[in-house]
Amino acid sequence: MKVLIKNGRLIDPVSGLDTLGDLALATGRIVSIGQVNADFDADRVIDATGCIVAPGLVDLAVRLREPGHEHEGMLESELAAAAAGGVTSVVCLPDTDPTLDEPGLVEMLKLRARKLSRCRLFPLGALTRGLKGETLTEMAELHEAGCVGYSQAEVPVRDTQVLQRALQYAATFGYTVWLRPQDAWLGKGVAASGPIATRLGLSGVPVAAETIALHTIIELVRVTGARVHLCRLSSAAGVDIVRRAKAEGLPITADVSINSLMLTDMDIGFFNPAMRVVPPLRQGRDRDALQAALKDGTLDALVSDHTPVSEDEKMLPFGEAEPGATGLELLLSLALKGAGLEAGPAASLDGKRLAAALATVTSGPVKVLGEAIGSLASSAGRLVQGGVADVCVFDPAVSWKVEGSELVSQGCHTPFAYESTGFELPGRVRATLVAGQLAHEAPQSVQA
Repeated sequence: MKVLIKNGRLIDPVSGLDTLGDLALATGRIVSIGQVNADFDADRVIDATGCIVAPGLVDLAVRLREPGHEHEGMLESELAAAAAGGVTSVVCLPDTDPTLDEPGLVEMLKLRARKLSRCRLFPLGALTRGLKGETLTEMAELHEAGCVGYSQAEVPVRDTQVLQRALQYAATFGYTVWLRPQDAWLGKGVAASGPIATRLGLSGVPVAAETIALHTIIELVRVTGARVHLCRLSSAAGVDIVRRAKAEGLPITADVSINSLMLTDMDIGFFNPAMRVVPPLRQGRDRDALQAALKDGTLDALVSDHTPVSEDEKMLPFGEAEPGATGLELLLSLALKGAGLEAGPAASLDGKRLAAALATVTSGPVKVLGEAIGSLASSAGRLVQGGVADVCVFDPAVSWKVEGSELVSQGCHTPFAYESTGFELPGRVRATLVAGQLAHEAPQSVQA
């Protein structure tokens, strides 16, 4: 299919491209940027007047809830939510039921995603069998099945020797291990330690739960040389440790979730279960440090940490509610808001700030994935001639209030619902294209 996107503001965070023009797509590739030949015969035309035309978003932390938790989310509904949010590639975590520790499960998941044609799917394989932290999985077989890395999701490896062996094996074959730094014993609370948790009588998770785990991981990286991606940092102290490790030249990358970037423990309010997320929301100084680290590159990517939760399991007392929130459809808007961009005409937005915000959800995540995504690594997260035609068209002038019932995701619970935060978010997606095929369109955005 040939697609022509007309009259948009084209933004590529890597090359610095920022111009008004057209984008021509054919056979899943970008064939022309800016000026399009008059003889380009498009099968479909998208009028992007007043819109930003950007690379498709790449989300490094998504739970699709299938297999095993279909009552909370189906592959079809969550990939549709990704497309509605301008997300063209997702990395899914292995904590499904059964766990993604067998090649057959990975192959099945990828096959189903390809048939749905809504979004590219990059699974993380389990680092240990059943995520029990005891026996390593067959990483080479999982790699052949399509895994881009290996993770324990939210389950810490308690045995440091097992973790060291896992990193040694991964380093031997050039695999990346994805770890969320959390001490197994200190991380059992339901809210961040501090005055709010104390006042509400909630069990706390101290910052030390993150920093102790970070020190352990970083020491093992020094010993093994393994490449590690640190998932969903939540504290100012954790940011400082990562900054020093990067300055030392260690092969680590790191991300932060939209929840930790925008909210604090003050938002828990009167035991609002929508604010029960993992890692827990911390103090304002932690949020500020995370925002600064995302801007200066200490943190490589912003993620949605999309975790749809059913009504029955979320609407419980705070300490009993299942942690998690839907976020795929909010990622773009919160990236813009986190960068200090408010709703306004496309032509009026500061180009440097806009490009920096988009980089955290496009080229930044692709850099984390690296060679694990094969030939896509050279052009995913970018607008480049000859590159993959994964594109997001959004209207930055639209301001919207999040209503859970209006989200495409099967999970309707989010801490950013307007009644919880009062946030009005900038930017709505008008069209999403994956490999040049229309995966999502808003009403009246497309002409035949």
